[in-house]
This record gives sequence, C-alpha cells and structure tokens, in this order.
Amino acid sequence: MSRLLLALAAPCLCAVSLPGVAQAPTPTPPAPAATPATPAAPAAPAAAPAPAATGNKLDRVEVSSGPTANSRRRNSTASKIVIEREDLEKYGDVVLGDVLRRLPGVTLGGRPGRGGDIRMRGMGGGATQILIDEERPPPGFAVEDLPPDQIERIEIYRAPTAATGTRAIAGTINIVLREPLQKSNHEVRVGLGWDRNEPQADASWTRNLKWGGPNNDEFVGAISTNGAVRRFFNNVDSGNRRTDTQTGEVVEQNTQLGTSENQNTSLNGNARLRWKYSDTLSFNLTPSFFLSQSDGSSQFNSEGTRFRDVHTQNDARNHHLRLNMSADYRPQLGESFNLRLGTGTTKNTRRSDRRDTQTLAGVTTDRAQQDRSTVEEDQTSLGGRWSLKTAQEHQWVTGAEAERSQRTQVVDTLVNGAPLPGLARFGNLLASRNERFAAFTQDEWSPSKQWAFYAGLRYERIATTAAAAGMLPETRNVSQVTSPLFHILWKPAAFPKDQVRLALTRSYRAPNLNDLVARPTINTTYPDGPNYQTHADRAGNPALKPELATGADLSLEHWLPTGGIISGSAFLRDIKNLIRSDVQLETVSWDSAQRWVSRPRNLGRAQRMGMEFEFKARMDELWEDAPAELQMMLLRFNAAVFKNRVQGLPGNSNRIDQQPRGSLNFGLDHRWKAWGLSFGSGFNVNYVPASREQVTETLRRDQTARHQFDAYLSWSSGSVRDGINWRLSMANLLPRDAEDSSVGTSINSVTQREYLTESWSRNKTFRVISLRADMRF
Repeated sequence: MSRLLLALAAPCLCAVSLPGVAQAPTPTPPAPAATPATPAAPAAPAAAPAPAATGNKLDRVEVSSGPTANSRRRNSTASKIVIEREDLEKYGDVVLGDVLRRLPGVTLGGRPGRGGDIRMRGMGGGATQILIDEERPPPGFAVEDLPPDQIERIEIYRAPTAATGTRAIAGTINIVLREPLQKSNHEVRVGLGWDRNEPQADASWTRNLKWGGPNNDEFVGAISTNGAVRRFFNNVDSGNRRTDTQTGEVVEQNTQLGTSENQNTSLNGNARLRWKYSDTLSFNLTPSFFLSQSDGSSQFNSEGTRFRDVHTQNDARNHHLRLNMSADYRPQLGESFNLRLGTGTTKNTRRSDRRDTQTLAGVTTDRAQQDRSTVEEDQTSLGGRWSLKTAQEHQWVTGAEAERSQRTQVVDTLVNGAPLPGLARFGNLLASRNERFAAFTQDEWSPSKQWAFYAGLRYERIATTAAAAGMLPETRNVSQVTSPLFHILWKPAAFPKDQVRLALTRSYRAPNLNDLVARPTINTTYPDGPNYQTHADRAGNPALKPELATGADLSLEHWLPTGGIISGSAFLRDIKNLIRSDVQLETVSWDSAQRWVSRPRNLGRAQRMGMEFEFKARMDELWEDAPAELQMMLLRFNAAVFKNRVQGLPGNSNRIDQQPRGSLNFGLDHRWKAWGLSFGSGFNVNYVPASREQVTETLRRDQTARHQFDAYLSWSSGSVRDGINWRLSMANLLPRDAEDSSVGTSINSVTQREYLTESWSRNKTFRVISLRADMRF
C-alpha cells in the first residue's frame, strides 16, 4: 500500500492517502467544515475506514489550517528546522535556551538546568548567528533569556543563505516574534516555581487587536508583555594546585569554598502592528523593550592564597529599547518590495564590590576592590529588498542592508580607592563605531516537482573603529567577505517520501569589539606578580582578521505519513584564519612581572565536521495496529557527533574553543484522557558527553559530561475556549554536579624547573519545578 500526501495551496493543507495509487501532488480545494482537523488535545481515534475490495485499508486523513512546521521545513530549498508554538509551550520552559537544547546539534553553556549561551554544532564564540525577525540583536542582549511566551516560531538554518546573512559558520537561528491570534482577544499566563527551594515567578499577557475595513482586518496587531522574578543559589568550589614535576612536591595549593545568591528581575514586551492601507500596500510597526536587573552576593573562604574571607556584592542593569518600521508594497501578483528601518538604544551597567583580608610579606591588611562598567550603544539600520516570482518557477530576491552603531564604554577599577597603576595607560573611556553594509541577491528555481535549486551571492563589509582615552593608538579593523551560496533539493520520483539536500556555502565570523580592544582584564586570584596558565589575564588583539569557512552540508530526509521524520545529515567546514583564545607568557605593561595572557589570535586552519541524526514519529506510524490509547504517542530521538582538527596542535583533543564531542536527546510525548479531562505528558533526556580541549601545546581543559532529565504533565479544565490550561514542569530531575578543570605545564625561566599547574571548579546543579496556567478569552 502506498500513501500520498497532497500539498494544498489553499488555506487548508490536506494530506490524503489512497490505496494502491501513486499520484503527483496537485492543488485540492479546502476540506469541508465537517472534516475533523488534527486535534491539539487528544481525542478518541477515528473509526477504521471500510476495507477496500483488495483488502487494503484507507489511511487516516490529516487536515491542518495554514502552513505547518513540517510544511515549512519540507518545502524549503535550504535545510532548516522549524519549531512552532506547540513545541515552545510543551515543556513550560521559561527561557528560550531550554527549548533549543532539545534540538539536534544544539548545546548550551552554563550549568545544566540554568540555560546559557546557544551553540549550534558545538561551536561557541559567535559561530552561531542569532536573529530576531531576521535582524541581529544588539551586543549584550541575552537572546537565550528571551521568554518563549513572546515567540511565534523558531527557524534554524543549518547552512547560510544570502538573505539571512553569512556570519553563520555553525548556522542561523531566526526567532520570529508573536503573531496575532485570530480567535482570542486575550492570552494570559502565570507561573510559579522553585529552583533549589528558591522562588520563581513569571506572568505574561498578550492582547490581540483586529478592527477596521470591510473584512475587519484593516488594523491587526498583538501586544505582549512578560515579567519575571527569579532567585538562584550557587555554590563556590574551586581551587588550583602547583606541583614540581621532578620531585612530585606540591609547592602551592589553594581552594575557595562558599556560596552565592542572586535575584533576577525582568520586564519586557513587544508589539506587532499592521495597517493595511490598500490591497497592495501595508505598513508594519514593531516596538520592543527589555529591562532586567540582577543583584547578587557571594562569600567564600580561601585557603592557601594571600586572600581570606572574601565577600562580594554585585548588581547589573540592562535596558534595551527598539523600534522597527517596515512597508510592504505588492504592485502585482508575485512581486513585492519591502523597506525596513530600525533604531534602538541599549544601556548596560555593572557594579562589583569585593572585600577581603590580604596577607602579603607577613603583613595582614584589609583590601577593597571596586569594578564599575557602563556601556551605552545607539544603533540604526536600514534595509530594502525586492522579490519577484516568475511563471518559470523562479523566486528572485535582491536587497541591501546598512547599519551603524556608536558605543561608549566607561570602565573603572579601584583598589582601596585608588586606580591600578598598570591600567592607567589604557584609560577608562572607550568610544567605538561600527558600520556595516551588505548587498545580496538570490534565486530559487523549481524546474520540476523533483528538483529545486538555490543560488545566492552576498557581499558584506564591516568597519570597526575604537579609540581609548589613554595612551593607546586608535584601533581600526575592516573586514570584507564575498560569499557564494548553492543549495539543491531533490525529491526522487520513485521515492516520494524522501528528500536529499546538498549545500555548498561560504560563511565567516567577524571579530567582535571585545576581541579587538587591547585593554586587559586582570585575573582576580592573582591580581599582581606572577600568575599561571590556568589563571591568565585576558586582552584583545587589534590585528584580528575574520574567520572564513568553506562548507558542505548533505542531508537525507524520509517523511512519514502523518508528519514524522527520519533524517540524517553530515557537514564539513574548512576554516581559514581560525580565531582562537591563545594563552602565552608575555612581558606586559600593567605589571612588572611576566604574565600569562589569553588573547584571541588567528591560528591558521581547522577542519570542523560532524553528523546529526533525527527521528520523530507517532506510534501509529510505526505500529499499524497500535492500541487506541497509544496511537497519539510521539517518540523523539536525535544525536550528534562532532570532530575537528586544529592545525598545529598535538593529539586527538585539538578542538575548537568550547566544542563538545556531541549531544543526545531522547523523549516521549503522550496525550490521553481520564476523569473527563484531557492530559498531556512527556519527558526528555539530554546528554552531552565529557570533552577535552587542547588549548595550546602545554595547556589542556576538561569538562565532565552534562546530564539533564526533564518531564511535564499538562491538563485542561473548563471549556475549550474559556478554560484554563495547566502545566507542571520538572527540569533537571536528577541533578548531578558539573566539573571543569585545566592542566598546564610551564618552566621557570630562572630555575629551569618544570611545574604542573592544575585548576578545577565543581558546580552543583539543582532541580527546578514550576506550575503554569494559561487562559485565552
């Protein structure tokens, strides 16, 4: 028996299967209203259709309105994954990072259960391009902390395109903000939770607007706000040891043991407003804001160092305001012009006060260190694009983008009320300007139902200028990259459920401002005198060049009858001018002793490769005679393996910065009914294996495996329209400590003796439980 999915161009998308018949997809009118749509909540299975004369039985008919995540993914020439509202809401996640880590090849930094920076295919350090409505957020904006309540869907591109940009060696994550709901005026969500018995609370409200015109759609919009208060507890458990390799004698050992507490408060919101001026012209307005405040303290005892009884107080304030405006003009069917203008301002302030007791040369004194940082940035962008769809199945898109930002940063470090003498030449004021221009063109061509081709070309120029108030010369860095891009999609006629994708691309990573500016950050454990590889200072490198990557991506997809998928993909990135943090012993201007300093440097070439596998299917797709209560059960599994080689580093651990060996996710989702209520439940197991990174020939970093087990239970009370949907979420149910460590060797230039330096940090993780309720009315 063969099944056939008919893709509709009409507002309804209907998948129909006929026994023993193979047909090409053809447009089909919308199904009548009496045809049941695929339910969002579990329903009793439909009665089996009457058997055909040949003994075959008809497959289930699936109907869903509008484009779905599967259709967006399946019909895209470029390889991508789409996550829609249902998946965003399923686990009751509070921040975006927790949603993404369940996807193939996506990992997070930070402690398990607490989120962190987003990394695709194991690549950190800016290799993943993050977009919000196809625009890059300003520096310092924590995208991973964005609440899922304000997101409509997430699009993940495994290979770059000309329109989305080529600053995406690992890939691109495009976050699309909420669209207006058509059937509800209000949507309210409230959540309460506990993180190691520390309280968590959040609430959100969305107001949908629709009025004016003969069809009541002249003005359409949605306004969303979200507020949250969260408290966190962390342990402090770190130390280092220095050993004479010839005698085995431990010549120095110190540990820091204590606790830290932090409270984060945030308020953010956005609006999407559309005015339909005519049938050919519409205007869009998208204002947004993000406000956050963090206050914390820590206290720990240090043994084996010159510091005792360390107490710190820190606070941070982030303010981000943004306004995007656009106009869409469609003079004829298949042709459109889009003009976008955006402006925004960001202000971040950081304050840290540290008090300790210092014993130096037998003299004990009280010591106070104050660090202050204020960053203000104004950003303006302008872009336009023209799109034309021809009768020959070509989809042309051509456009240009320009962006300008000005940034002012004030940094002060005082010890006992006086500035550090070594930092005087760097000044405390840094003014920078960033200008970006890009132009691109691309064409998608579908000469037949089996083939689709994509060709694109993008040119991008980024100029960064920075001037410090001290004695340093002005820093200027210019990078220009031209990127050709090719994608191919093949749907074999003999295998209508299969697809093969191939992409050949060029992408790059431009150095950011912090990588370029030479002003150092001094290690607090060894603030003066000699330090160690494992406790290096950090400084920038004004001579950095952009990292260039030539990439190849190959993927195979097999689609199951009701939307399940089995796919495998492989990728290769050949990288030139690799940017990597390199630790070297330097004669520095900020101390009389030589210091180990970590700077980003271009270290030649590297090869990055990996494989990803994804499986997602309902039980009735795998088991034709599955019991009724199991038919809607969804099984999910994905795994990724990463490997790379860095030129010039020894051994098998010469990995790119922060790169894990792979990732694995396994989960199950089930819908069922009991006691007159509709329930949903599921779990997910996330595993990132231990990794080892050879930073230099004499320095190695290790990270233990990360495990996380999540589960949820959801149910509905009341009517479908006015009821309350409840969700109990349990993250990191089986917490395990995470440990990072470093091992380095060095030779004393005076005694010529070799020393082994080891450092470690043990981070506890905690169980997180939350209860959320959402209502639509």
